Amino acid sequence: MLSGAVVFHAPRSEGAAAFAEQLARELERNNVATVVAEAWSEPPPKELDTAGLVACVGGDGTVLRTARVIVPRGTPLLGVNMGRLGFLTDLSPRDCFQVVERIVAEDWRLEQRIMVRCDVTDSAGRAFRGHGLNDIVVSRSSPGRPIYVDVRIDGARLANYRCDGIIVSTPTGSTGYSLSAGGPILAPTEHHLVMTPVSAHLALARSLVLQPDGVVELEVTSDTGAIVSIDGQEEVPVSSGVRVTVRQSEFITRFVRFREPQMFYADLAERLDTQLSSAMSQGA
Repeated sequence: MLSGAVVFHAPRSEGAAAFAEQLARELERNNVATVVAEAWSEPPPKELDTAGLVACVGGDGTVLRTARVIVPRGTPLLGVNMGRLGFLTDLSPRDCFQVVERIVAEDWRLEQRIMVRCDVTDSAGRAFRGHGLNDIVVSRSSPGRPIYVDVRIDGARLANYRCDGIIVSTPTGSTGYSLSAGGPILAPTEHHLVMTPVSAHLALARSLVLQPDGVVELEVTSDTGAIVSIDGQEEVPVSSGVRVTVRQSEFITRFVRFREPQMFYADLAERLDTQLSSAMSQGA
């Protein structure tokens, strides 16, 4: 039985905050000690260390933030969609209230998703390490100015890309930025990373699917430097000549699921169709 939970919600969303409070009250009625906080609150609530569940109320951005916050705990994460698409969420608010008893009983399926890790060491020897659920992106820092990225995979040189950036995504992130750059869609529980160049000029412009233990080394040459982005939410400026090493993270995200796994492709098609319809209506 579930004894404790943390409910994160999207910031600046009154609807998400109100629903998070409602969900917390419902859990507490079932003797589950529950804390509510904004997903970007600093520091995160200390109750994370003992919680048996982290519920996340918001859109995909809130889920991505929450997945990084709970590293390295591996706490089961339940996404409740109050955003536009909800690729990473499992339930609507209405559906969530219908399965409260199952949540309390921990009667759910856990879906393990790999994460991606980057290691950056600058010329002064200062090191940075970050973990993401979607992707690590090395990109230009100035509009209109391409960068050169020398890419090595498992120690062997692949190419020196003149491009806008290089994306290394997880299967989860394959439906995000990587997809918009022409990358493939991977089944979410796969264990392969995908490397996708963005607007590559006179170089191998196709995506590459890596071995599960594959290591990508990215060395940037640019007069204006570059940016390392984690899940599109954390940015680390890097200078020319810095090497960024990207590999599968030692940590995973464990999603709480009530829907059957075979629904992934049907849900994906529906959400992509919704996204396309929305884009066409806005452009009309």
